[in-house]
Amino acid sequence: MNAQSGPFGETGEVAELLLPPDIAPDSIRPVPAGRMLTMGGETMGTGWRLSAVAPKGLDEPRIRTSLDGVFQAVIRQMSQWEPDSELSRFNRGAPGSTHPISPQFRIVLDQAMKIARMSDGAFDPALGDASELWGFGASPAPTVPPAESGGNSAPRWQAITFSAAQELFQPGGLRLDLSGIAKGFAVDMALAQLRRSGVENALLEIGGELGAIGLREDGMPWWVDVETPPGSDAPHARIGLTGWSVATSGHYHRRREAGGESWSHTLDPESGRPIGDQILAVTVLDRLCMAADALATAIMVLGPDAGMMFAEWNDIPARIVTAEATHTTTRWRSWLN
Repeated sequence: MNAQSGPFGETGEVAELLLPPDIAPDSIRPVPAGRMLTMGGETMGTGWRLSAVAPKGLDEPRIRTSLDGVFQAVIRQMSQWEPDSELSRFNRGAPGSTHPISPQFRIVLDQAMKIARMSDGAFDPALGDASELWGFGASPAPTVPPAESGGNSAPRWQAITFSAAQELFQPGGLRLDLSGIAKGFAVDMALAQLRRSGVENALLEIGGELGAIGLREDGMPWWVDVETPPGSDAPHARIGLTGWSVATSGHYHRRREAGGESWSHTLDPESGRPIGDQILAVTVLDRLCMAADALATAIMVLGPDAGMMFAEWNDIPARIVTAEATHTTTRWRSWLN
């Protein structure tokens, strides 16, 4: 996903232009005077980029420090690469142990469980073992493809429970992996922090997941170009974001190769194995970036037909790109202008 303007944008002929259907025409006006700032860095194993209209007295170092605090908090709570994170300590926990977790961790876990229920487990936050096996965790990547298995026998999302004291219960062998939702949550939290700091107009991207608040300096929405999968003839779509987020999951993201084979980072919870390449990419819009992030993964796992049915049934603005065609939901098309 790319912003259409600014230091991290791209240009090109646009075939589809999307705007939130609830945007009020009289809201398109220049924003209060401020200084346009652009900055970026690295976090959570990927890059982040920000464009913002900063009010007087709020400079880049203060904004950067504020965002870094948000990012570090998410890492301390939910990173599987940090041995002392809340998630890592839980994953190592003895059977029958309980683990206090931060309010932010609980928010993410509740959202992950909600989408797991919605998708009948197509999104599953309990794939830590499979993620490690296939080279997407903290362990070294495999030098040969893992052997065939008869299915995923590890505890799944249904095993996530809490004690009477609302501490996370470890039944034994339950390994969480929140990489399919944590970056989106970081976008949500960072935008909330920007607002608390006095920034009302901003576009933030972390690893291809984007969220926007307010408007650009010229009073227009934040224009974002939807990723077009390599080799696809999907139409070039541009989205005007304000108060919305967008996430894309693609089979070409974070692939691993070993022994002459290549596989996707998206895992099928039923088999514990990487999904095939039926879908090239899924793009989802939602008010919450963490929800868009997880829903895009769920649709990838479900496949083109079941994924489209799921998205339509749940009124999700979604675009599914396959090698043969580009499919969009009714809600997605309601954004077209």
